[in-house]
Amino acid sequence: MTVSLKTCTYIAELRDALAKERQQGKTIGFVPTMGNLHDGHLSLVEEAQKHVDVVVVSIFVNPLQFGANEDLDSYPRTLAADKDKLIAQHTDFLFTPVVEEIYPHGMETHTKVVVPELGSHHCGSSRPGHFDGVSTVVTKLLNIVGADIAVFGQKDFQQLSIIRKMADDLCLPTRIHGAPTHRADDGLALSSRNQYMNDEQRALAPNLYRIIGESKQQVLDGTAPNDVEQWARGTLNALGLTVDYFNIADARTLEPLSPASSEAVILAASFLGNTRLIDNLAFSTTA
Repeated sequence: MTVSLKTCTYIAELRDALAKERQQGKTIGFVPTMGNLHDGHLSLVEEAQKHVDVVVVSIFVNPLQFGANEDLDSYPRTLAADKDKLIAQHTDFLFTPVVEEIYPHGMETHTKVVVPELGSHHCGSSRPGHFDGVSTVVTKLLNIVGADIAVFGQKDFQQLSIIRKMADDLCLPTRIHGAPTHRADDGLALSSRNQYMNDEQRALAPNLYRIIGESKQQVLDGTAPNDVEQWARGTLNALGLTVDYFNIADARTLEPLSPASSEAVILAASFLGNTRLIDNLAFSTTA
């Protein structure tokens, strides 16, 4: 594994470099990111390194997945620090395209990849068009890199489910690999947006995952999912976390959990000030 990080800005440049790696019989792994890297991102790189010879990380803040009132302009961009972290992680390639390289003819008329049903609830309800932007850019990046595997974090369970279905439906050859959520010592899922919180908000933030865990136990104890959801929303709001959604769903369909479901997932999002936190917990209802 090389120590020097090779940075590519253009699609043709990256493809040429990776073609040389493949000619040597090397396998390729891919970790797409929007930068502002933290230990959660680096754990995805580490996971990819377990399975392949060469790892490519992309840093691209994708405007197509941001809504009109979301934080595209203020999204943290820390390329120099990100490069240092990737070098320390012995990453092989960094792909840093500009918007014009990914959307050379603009976004208004660009072909979009839409995954129906899986993207219609949860974050899809709160952020209309978000997952269309995600699935479109991920399809493009997977086609650009042509990796053997691509690693995504399970922190965004719904996004991972959508990407897996998209890759399967479109017969993309890259295997989609989910990696466990990387958490702080107090249970908070690591996210680039965590830095937006002040000290008081940061102290409250772990309550989201705590209430998710308590809700799981209530479901396993036989409490009706609707009653658990109502309790969780009320509890979180009382603690100072403004609930966006708190849903107990079938882990395969992401539809509301039914008595016939054997695999469940709790999907939740809440606000602390202007910071939107998401988290989830998947579990077997037959455990």
